[in-house]
Amino acid sequence: MSSQLKSAKNFFILCLGAGLIGLAPLFVRWSELSPSWILFYRMFLALPFLAFLNIYFNRSDAFKLKSKKNFLLVAVASFAFAADMSAWHWSIEFTSVANATIFVNTASVYLVLFGVFVFKEAISKNFILSFVLTYVGVIGLVYFANSKSNGALIGDGLALIAAFLYATYLLIVSRLGKESAINIIFYTTLFTSFFGLIFALLESSIFLPSSSSQFYNLLALAILCQAGGQFFITFSLPKVKASLGSIGLLMQPIIATIFGAIVFYEYLNFIQLCFVIIALAGIYFARLEIKPTKEI
Repeated sequence: MSSQLKSAKNFFILCLGAGLIGLAPLFVRWSELSPSWILFYRMFLALPFLAFLNIYFNRSDAFKLKSKKNFLLVAVASFAFAADMSAWHWSIEFTSVANATIFVNTASVYLVLFGVFVFKEAISKNFILSFVLTYVGVIGLVYFANSKSNGALIGDGLALIAAFLYATYLLIVSRLGKESAINIIFYTTLFTSFFGLIFALLESSIFLPSSSSQFYNLLALAILCQAGGQFFITFSLPKVKASLGSIGLLMQPIIATIFGAIVFYEYLNFIQLCFVIIALAGIYFARLEIKPTKEI
């Protein structure tokens, strides 16, 4: 297979993974459980599938991290990830699917800012452009929203907090050196399910799906979004150019926005669509500033 054909194949897999994760808000909205219980089931039900992938790809190195310190880092990262996902699931309850997903994807901007302020990395003109574009888009989406209820503003705020927490998670995971990415995904999913269970027990006493269709909804969220989407992205992202990777990952907010409109009638007005494009452009440029991830 030629290198060009391999690149196209990996780009398609990346888009598929990002698109699957973009479906997550639909399953969250359809569930009758509280957001943190949804988070718990999303992680817990994905574990068997991630364990299988880990054994298949890592063989004798499956489930092995290189040091105890890395287990601690994974646990801390997972706490940030659990808080991120819980906040994001809550945001979907209050604001539109489009806003919640686009706002949480501003994590790319925070990640670059962490690099500048924590690791003293040089700030580039490209990042300044991405920062301005992203937040012009975000502010425009909020200001020109069809509904400006207090609940929507709370949801938007929670999504931005989730973005900051997700950037924290990514920052910690990026410090794990040469660990296998699929090992990291398995352990972050395991620890996140544990922290999600703690959040859920504090949040609600109703913990079982009310019907088989509700269970299948959670199972689809776990398999398609957590196991499938995360794996496809992890597998393909290191194999494509940074520019292609940044474009492919934009499938997540694009798919979420499209299906939010089709399924929940959350239509954006023309001005909002313009600001969506501006925000996506900013997120794209921010992702170009992030160092590529390692292979599985």
